[in-house]
Amino acid sequence: MPTSCQRLRGLLNRPSIIRTFAAHDVFSARVMEDAGVEMLFLGGFGASASLLGLPDIGLITLTEMAEAARRMAGTLTIPLVVDGDTGHGGLQNVARTVQEFERAGAAGMLLEDQVFPKRCGHFEGKAVIGVDEMLEKLRAAIDSRRSSDFVIVARTDARAVEGLESAIERANRFGEAGADVCFVEAPQSRQELEQIARDVAYPQLANMLPGGATPILPADDLEQMGYKIVVDPISSLLVSSFAVRRLVETMQTDGRVDTLDSLMHSFDEIKRILGVDRIEIDKAER
Repeated sequence: MPTSCQRLRGLLNRPSIIRTFAAHDVFSARVMEDAGVEMLFLGGFGASASLLGLPDIGLITLTEMAEAARRMAGTLTIPLVVDGDTGHGGLQNVARTVQEFERAGAAGMLLEDQVFPKRCGHFEGKAVIGVDEMLEKLRAAIDSRRSSDFVIVARTDARAVEGLESAIERANRFGEAGADVCFVEAPQSRQELEQIARDVAYPQLANMLPGGATPILPADDLEQMGYKIVVDPISSLLVSSFAVRRLVETMQTDGRVDTLDSLMHSFDEIKRILGVDRIEIDKAER
């Protein structure tokens, strides 16, 4: 039986692009897996919002992310990649981040080159560390893996700070150092997405954040450019926020919410997704 890391490697080795999301909590992750998603991310933005009710500005701790990863990976059968932000400190912190995420059951992690405390990749006011310092962090992450199949995604936020050419150069340096996937955050046009895909010589991730700095392109277009992964990082949170607000407004105006049933899963469908029947069968067999 292949491990989750090996299953993720298998997906990365396929010729087609991986279409995926960052789930903001365990329940949204289960719904996404039930709908057919083949791998998932646990992103810092969604985790900060769902666990803390706070923005993605470096407030969530390694312990909180590792526990969120443990809960999510423990209920999924598909691979999970966890946002490691800046590695939560220096080289020893980076090594511990990898080890904690591996113990939690993650198949991989993201590591970025922002200065701590980091900011969401589509916020203004970002800063990046030097290339050499990031390469040291990346090597520490690679060397501390218990399994060589654990996937390291190296992200650079240099586009907003130093310009596109610097971001491309950094991504290639990260790939040369052993990163499995390279990720240039927040390109600002289709032309920039095309240039990144052309000039970075390693597997790449495209981040399609609605309302962010990057134009939203169809997955087919990104696949033709050469991207390996396309991820929507926050839409599960956006959809949930909108739906909950509408639910409350409907109760306040109508005094009932069953009028929204065409926009909801049924109670029976939720029970199926959560595996109630399977749990009851297992209890009966014991």
